[in-house]
Amino acid sequence: MPSGLPVVLGSLSLQSPSPTTQIVSVSRSTCLEISSFKELLKEYRKLDDSITMRLNRENAMVRDQERVSGRPGKNTVQDQACANLWGELVANWNRRKQIIDYCVAVVDQSKEEKQRTAQVEEDPSRRRKLEAAMYSDDVKRSQVHSELTVDEIVRTRSLQAFRTRCRYFIPPLTDSEARKMWDAASS
Repeated sequence: MPSGLPVVLGSLSLQSPSPTTQIVSVSRSTCLEISSFKELLKEYRKLDDSITMRLNRENAMVRDQERVSGRPGKNTVQDQACANLWGELVANWNRRKQIIDYCVAVVDQSKEEKQRTAQVEEDPSRRRKLEAAMYSDDVKRSQVHSELTVDEIVRTRSLQAFRTRCRYFIPPLTDSEARKMWDAASS
């Protein structure tokens, strides 16, 4: 094992996308390579997959902060933990939505470009190759578009788990985007 590199074990290793904030650049090639696209979304969905464990961890962290500071916060430990995790969830949902929307646009544009090129192509063999590539793009397009539905299901499931543990939590009225997600996943 290489020395000097920290090894993350236990429940911390399940934290997503990573214990430190990372900015991931999504390129056109990421969208057109379905395996890369799905792997990226899988990483971003780890937070949703481990929501109960994260709520437990967040409760413990808030309790520890209160104990170290010697003074309780103005809200209960549960309220603070729920608010902290809600902020992480919304940020993560927004990042995933941006990635999916970007990739939907990329795949749609790629298919449209090939369609335009195939329409003006006079060489039959090159036209067949373009049509085969368009079929491949149709498959990619279907898979990328289906991630919109999958993400809606994941958000709804996460919100249900969140509400089970944070029964009295209501997103702040000042955060309209978070309220929209709350309302959309609630219905």
